[in-house]
Amino acid sequence: MESKQLKWIYLIGLALIWGSSFILIKKGLIGLSALQVGSLRIIFAAIFLLVIGFKSLSKIPKEKWKFIAMTSMFGTFVPAFLFALAQTEIDSSVSSILNSLTPLNTLILGALVFGVSFERRQVWGVFIGLIGSLLLVFNGAMNHPDQNYYYAILVIIASVCYAINVNLIKRFLSDLSPLSITTGNFLVLLFPSLAILYFSGFSDVVHVEKVQQAVVFIVILGVLGTGIANILFFKLIQMSSPVFATSVTYLIPVVAFFWGLLDNEMLTPVQFFGAFIILIGVYLSAKK
Repeated sequence: MESKQLKWIYLIGLALIWGSSFILIKKGLIGLSALQVGSLRIIFAAIFLLVIGFKSLSKIPKEKWKFIAMTSMFGTFVPAFLFALAQTEIDSSVSSILNSLTPLNTLILGALVFGVSFERRQVWGVFIGLIGSLLLVFNGAMNHPDQNYYYAILVIIASVCYAINVNLIKRFLSDLSPLSITTGNFLVLLFPSLAILYFSGFSDVVHVEKVQQAVVFIVILGVLGTGIANILFFKLIQMSSPVFATSVTYLIPVVAFFWGLLDNEMLTPVQFFGAFIILIGVYLSAKK
């Protein structure tokens, strides 16, 4: 199959997987704390990847490990905890919409830090995307006073982390296999995550039925939504461009929104309009 066709298959597959991740986080938070959700997500992904990809670690040159460590922090470690913490206060569908700012942030960081050229139209895209984000957040805060929409800032920070990660991979790790990059990432993160889980008090509540049910959702999130998805994502970055790869976030909110509907979440008309504005901004910023 040609790479042009294959990259679209990867894109749609990732949208389905990652679009389902937000509802899995929400279900995990029913019995677990944000720290436990983030650490368990990484631990289960790490175990899975080390089983299938341990041999691929030998293909990583010594000088590349510093970039592996950097991408593990920006691409997985920090966002895993930020998303879990954010969803203790805001709906999963809102979280997924704000995550769609990732291509826009990829463009900004690519231009400012990595020397990627940009056009005036893309600057307008950035501006429009920010307006949509503010509209979504402020209207949500007005209509959902029981939710703390300051936590939406955590999702925006996570999207910036993803943007840094994508640019680093494209710039410094394009010559490595996606399995090597992903397995290396989670090897770096395994022990810090185990330490966080230990100090979170997980051992004191693991026998509780509600906690055990939540862990099942995080196992799915870790293996499918983190381990397998990262392999597919790194492959997509290598066969396309950073901005195209992160354009998966156009589709993620659609999947997440339908999961949210099934779980009795509902956006206001103004929030729908804000989401639409965000996607227009992201489209303008990513369009060649």
